[in-house]
Amino acid sequence: MLFGYAWDTSSNWAFAVSILPILLQGMIVTLEATVLGFFIAAVLGLIFAVLRAVPLRLVSWPTIFIVEFFRDTPLLIQLFFLYFVLPEYGLLLPAFLTGAVALGVQYSAYTSEVYRAGLEAVDRGQGEASRALNLPPAHTFIKIILPQAIPRIIPALGNYLISIMKDVPVLSVVTVVEMLNVAKIIGDRTFQYMIPLTMVGALYLIMTLLASYLVRTLDNRLPTQGIPLK
Repeated sequence: MLFGYAWDTSSNWAFAVSILPILLQGMIVTLEATVLGFFIAAVLGLIFAVLRAVPLRLVSWPTIFIVEFFRDTPLLIQLFFLYFVLPEYGLLLPAFLTGAVALGVQYSAYTSEVYRAGLEAVDRGQGEASRALNLPPAHTFIKIILPQAIPRIIPALGNYLISIMKDVPVLSVVTVVEMLNVAKIIGDRTFQYMIPLTMVGALYLIMTLLASYLVRTLDNRLPTQGIPLK
């Protein structure tokens, strides 16, 4: 007996095994939201980084304001705005898509700074040589500058991938049935919270460790001088 609670090992193991398939279904939703949110953050962050570098203030200053706004306002407020306010103006998105967009928008502000640091780390002589060869700016950026910047920012992007994964439970407030929400529902119905919450914590630990390993592997395998493009 532990603090007045009788611990029945066999029954608790049976309970854990019985709820594992349901938790794994919630884990799939968590992974889907993570991948989609990170994809949005990666693409939108790159766009913000490029627009911020435009010499024209009419473009760069509004971009800076948008990035700072996304970064300095809580994820929950952005999520509520997308889920409750936008439908009043005719834009109604499913709860899952709304949550993934909220994650992507929030973290795009962070990834834009990562991209900016990586792009600025590339030797300016690369761009000057491209202009001397009369190469189009788009070709210079896509084929020369960006492939050299990406290997430098993989660890930072990987950190934000893991952060997005750990923020997915916030989406439960807009009815997204991700892994932690599934555990809460199980606890509400069975009055047993410790086992499902412990299992969710263990699954999160496995996912984050695996993601960290994949990021390290990718970082080690990418050439430091840049990604070769045909």
